[in-house]
Amino acid sequence: MTLLLMLLGLVALILINVPIAVALGVVAVVAMVTTQGLWILPNVALVMFDGATNFPLLAIPMFILAGAIMNSTGLSRRIIAFASALLGFVRGGLAMVNVGVSLFFAEISGSAVADVAAIGSILIPAMRKRGYPKAFSAALTSSSASLAIIIPPSIPMILYAVMADSSVVQLFVAGIVPGLLGGLGMMVMIYYLAKRHNWPVEETFQVSRVWETFKEASWALLLPLIILGSIFGGVVTATEGGGFAVLAAILIGGLIYREVDWRFLKEAMVEGAMQTAVVMLLVAASALVGVYLTEQKLPQQLANGILSFTENKYMILALLNVFFLIIGLFLHSAAAIILVVPVVLPLIKAVGIDPVHFGLVVTLNLAIGQQTPPVASVLITACSIAKANVWEVSKANVHFIGILLFVLLIVTYVPWIPMALVEYFYR
Repeated sequence: MTLLLMLLGLVALILINVPIAVALGVVAVVAMVTTQGLWILPNVALVMFDGATNFPLLAIPMFILAGAIMNSTGLSRRIIAFASALLGFVRGGLAMVNVGVSLFFAEISGSAVADVAAIGSILIPAMRKRGYPKAFSAALTSSSASLAIIIPPSIPMILYAVMADSSVVQLFVAGIVPGLLGGLGMMVMIYYLAKRHNWPVEETFQVSRVWETFKEASWALLLPLIILGSIFGGVVTATEGGGFAVLAAILIGGLIYREVDWRFLKEAMVEGAMQTAVVMLLVAASALVGVYLTEQKLPQQLANGILSFTENKYMILALLNVFFLIIGLFLHSAAAIILVVPVVLPLIKAVGIDPVHFGLVVTLNLAIGQQTPPVASVLITACSIAKANVWEVSKANVHFIGILLFVLLIVTYVPWIPMALVEYFYR
């Protein structure tokens, strides 16, 4: 009953436009004072401070800053030119370039919104000029950008690891195969649609053109190898890898290419600071909720209630998939992870589900949530860039949401596919 009352109070505050972080804090403080008395108030600040100073969270602003530096130093243009030289000879090649570049950018920023903002401003106008429908261009850019939270480094994965006390690096490794499967599936769908609608071939394949664009982009192509190689190789932690990414982006973009758009960089850094502040406030407020729930043993009670209904872990995963898909309609990924993961984690452990596997399931659900209105932060960003109607883009996006759902089913019910690399390298 207590958990239900807290949830109803939270929903009521959100419906009257109270920010989620503030609503979380208010609900937690009211619950703590009601059950434990006013003496608990001095602990509130300490709990919030402790929650927001978790070392792995420092990776979030670092990866956002690395992406901002990359987007402001001409790296985007070089990568797109190289991808076009590789894929432009295929029917629908420019749309495939969109997916390929999203996969690359995913390995730098870890943020789908940053991905769609950087790529969409270049590729959506280019696709429109080549005759691709506006709604399709925006839908593809939006869905391919959501691969950024599946492929490492992923900001939602970092948040999940903190909430679940799990390994960030193992989550990153687990995301590689599903991310590549999603990208490949989207490319196959693009080819089918391109043949059906007779979309254009961009250019003939020329080895000289590939070599020329490769040389131009070679330093940029080193970035993900440097960042992920150092993390997976055990040279640095994921948090230190974020700082390493910033340094590498500055050296390559600022000193080697020497193309810094200072106005864009300033805007991107301010936006990144705002995103980080929002996430940190959410984490601090969620620490209050987590402490209260733990003391009252409410997650354990929820777990026992569900286990009395079924102990089949695949049935429980199906129920949680439906639940996360629903809350993904209304909550941003950070808020959903912070709100739900601490509550369901005892249930996950009770039925023997690997926390790393579950983290990947959660991340994929929230990637789909970024594409489904009314919240759909990534979809709305793409629509804004393309100046397209949200509902028209949503209809065009059905094909790509279907691909993401297919990957989700594979990850959920054939766990050895995403977990194979984790088992090989870390267990």
